[in-house]
Amino acid sequence: MPNRLNLETSPYLLQHANNPVDWYPWGAEALAKAQAEDKPIFLSIGYSACHWCHVMAHESFENEATARLMNERFVNIKVDREERPDLDSIYMDAVVAMTGQGGWPMSVFLTPDGKPFYGGTYYPPTPRYGMPSFGQLLQSLAQAYQSQKEDILHNAEVMLQRLQATLPMQAGSTLEPNVSELAYQALSRNFDSTNGGSTGAPKFPQPMTHDFMLRYYCRTQQASALDMVELTLHKMAQGGMYDQLGGGFHRYSVDAVWLVPHFEKMLYDNALLARLYLHAYQLTGQPFYKQIVEETLDYVIREMTDVAGGFYSTQDADSEGEEGKFFLWDVDEIGDVLGDEEGAIFCAAYDVRHGGNFEGRTILNLPTPLAQVAINLNLTLDTLMEVLARSKAKLFAVREQRIKPARDEKILTAWNGLMVAALAEAGRVLNRTDYTQVAIRNAEFVLATMRRDGRLFRTWKAEPGMAKLMGYLEDYAFYADGLLALYQTTFEPRWFNEARQLMDVVLAHFADNDNGGFFDTADDHEPLVTRPKSLQDNATPCGNSMAARTLFLLAAYTGEAKYYDSGVRALAGLQGPLSQYPAAFAHWLGALEFITSTPKEVAIIGALNDPTTMDMLQTLFSPYRPNQVVAVATEATAATHPELVHGRPMLEGKTTAYICQNFTCQQPVTTVSVLETML
Repeated sequence: MPNRLNLETSPYLLQHANNPVDWYPWGAEALAKAQAEDKPIFLSIGYSACHWCHVMAHESFENEATARLMNERFVNIKVDREERPDLDSIYMDAVVAMTGQGGWPMSVFLTPDGKPFYGGTYYPPTPRYGMPSFGQLLQSLAQAYQSQKEDILHNAEVMLQRLQATLPMQAGSTLEPNVSELAYQALSRNFDSTNGGSTGAPKFPQPMTHDFMLRYYCRTQQASALDMVELTLHKMAQGGMYDQLGGGFHRYSVDAVWLVPHFEKMLYDNALLARLYLHAYQLTGQPFYKQIVEETLDYVIREMTDVAGGFYSTQDADSEGEEGKFFLWDVDEIGDVLGDEEGAIFCAAYDVRHGGNFEGRTILNLPTPLAQVAINLNLTLDTLMEVLARSKAKLFAVREQRIKPARDEKILTAWNGLMVAALAEAGRVLNRTDYTQVAIRNAEFVLATMRRDGRLFRTWKAEPGMAKLMGYLEDYAFYADGLLALYQTTFEPRWFNEARQLMDVVLAHFADNDNGGFFDTADDHEPLVTRPKSLQDNATPCGNSMAARTLFLLAAYTGEAKYYDSGVRALAGLQGPLSQYPAAFAHWLGALEFITSTPKEVAIIGALNDPTTMDMLQTLFSPYRPNQVVAVATEATAATHPELVHGRPMLEGKTTAYICQNFTCQQPVTTVSVLETML
């Protein structure tokens, strides 16, 4: 018989709807039951693509005896961390404080009023790995709650006070110019000069760190910064962490050489990495980077896009109960598809050999430069590339017939904002109008379906076709950033105005007026044991760092002090951690690079389809220019666009460009050659 999760829309919660555990979703009903019956709460937090979440569910939550114990002694709550980043943040901080580490599945035990008193991650069904069994843990904690309740309540109160003591933000409004240099030096010391990325294993993609490095390179021309990024980008995209047939990146590599991935694919990784590879392409002109951008975005459009226009959240690591099975190959299978000659060429290039490189089979990767492979096979490089392109198409078609990994089809506003930004920017730089149209369709969908009375919702799913959960800081900031990218591609003023409205909501409902920065939840959000305020960047930017960067963009467009001052107050208070722990504050560092560079504000007055306007935009956007904003309008339409274009006339009836800094402009120009010289 289904439990209460049967009424939820999260695929992760629905995976547990038929457990014998009497699961509740997070909400007033569960909390009231715990307080009325004076029972501790067992809170389990995970997500649909989490391999060990599935393992613990099968071992423990599907077990009748374990479920009986859980139901008798606890009120059991299941949470999808992707739907509820507020709860995930609060209770992950508690688990890390208790154990020194965190992860998912997260297993936290709470007092009836929601205060954590014990926590961990995965627990096995029998004692192993130096851990008690999950059943033993349940028995022990249930007994302790009965016999040592006062101690537990006291310890929970102490933990709550620790959670409420957030990372201190220093007072001040001055941005120090040497922070970026100190951060760069720290990142350099932890760089793996052989394989790229940070030293050791596992290896996670760090797109925000490498985006900062590119920005730092553009300002300083420090060649080693670009070298570190390029080595990492090549190693990642040539390794098994990248899907060599279908495009797109897996979550991370379990080893130090980017070969064996954890096979789940996340929307946010692919959005951030596509944008990073695009910037590398702009900076270097290397076609390889463009190829990775297009393959990644094509994968998202093909596999991760709902018919309504939203982008799905994740693809699972498992298929048919085996991790990575969908992506693995062996020599005989490839020979059957390609034939002996073509198969041998493909296997030589993609490291396919008898015995494989992962549990007897092969993860496709490119360990040897293709130019060397061509020499080894006595082929021209052009011939090799033609054979491999043909082979990949055949193998992809065969792979499409396999049982695919499960897909989490909920639409998350924040992650959709990241992908809109990537698609819009790629559409602009690569002249891919199809990417731009996908981004526009998503913006129309989100603003029409996931917003009401000016306020965003967090999540939407086709069944039952409704949005729910109040939006978090990251939803507003990420989506506003995506809309600003879309404005700079289409120069449709609607997208700028929508972004501005979203950030005005952030200033009105999320601001920490006492300490600077922003809370993760709005001032009218449901009460929790503490109001979370995330300041560190993780796999995605934190809401605060994205809010700061988006506010700086708005300040450059509008000249309004409220945007600039709010962003600076948040950023200035964290400069110590930025220089000491740059990998944890990389997106903040990108915002710092932008605002301390005194960004160029470029206003073009002329028709968008005028040849001179188009040539000027080509000049502005073809190279990587991270510290500029651009607005385009005619004299007649300027009032509907950002203030940057207000009151600026055309000269002699010609398309005219104004280059400004802090709204102080140089002499306007009407020719592309002069514009390029001034830039």
